[in-house]
Amino acid sequence: MRREQTHLWDLFEPVVSGMGYDLIEIEHFPNPKHGVLRLYIDKEGGVNIDDCSAVSRQISALIDVEEPVRGQFNLEVSSPGLDRPLRRVQDFQRFTGSKVKLKTVMPLEGQRNFTGRLLQASDETVVIETDDEEISLPMSAIEKARIVPEF
Repeated sequence: MRREQTHLWDLFEPVVSGMGYDLIEIEHFPNPKHGVLRLYIDKEGGVNIDDCSAVSRQISALIDVEEPVRGQFNLEVSSPGLDRPLRRVQDFQRFTGSKVKLKTVMPLEGQRNFTGRLLQASDETVVIETDDEEISLPMSAIEKARIVPEF
């Protein structure tokens, strides 16, 4: 995680958590005129527009005081959606049994992208089952992970 992202996470997570939500992801796309700061939140049973509005008001007030982001930007607060990102060990554990798509920081055995059924996760390892095999990946090697929606 980039230093700026860590700073934003440390600033926003206690507020979001204190309101009863999980902070899932922060995305910041700086631009001199049309920047975007996007927060993804969740809670048991999902979030609705009122939840997003409430978090947006609190985060806006915090931003006005702390000024953690330079320039103009739009603040967006959203649910993580069906293809939600997985960041923390508890996210992986919550979605055990789901189909996931993983991207590693560096190639592992010549491959960076993996898709399969999430079998288990710990602080050290994520295990997925592909069509061909079970693959164990170091948690520290995972750059991005998302749920693959199944209909």
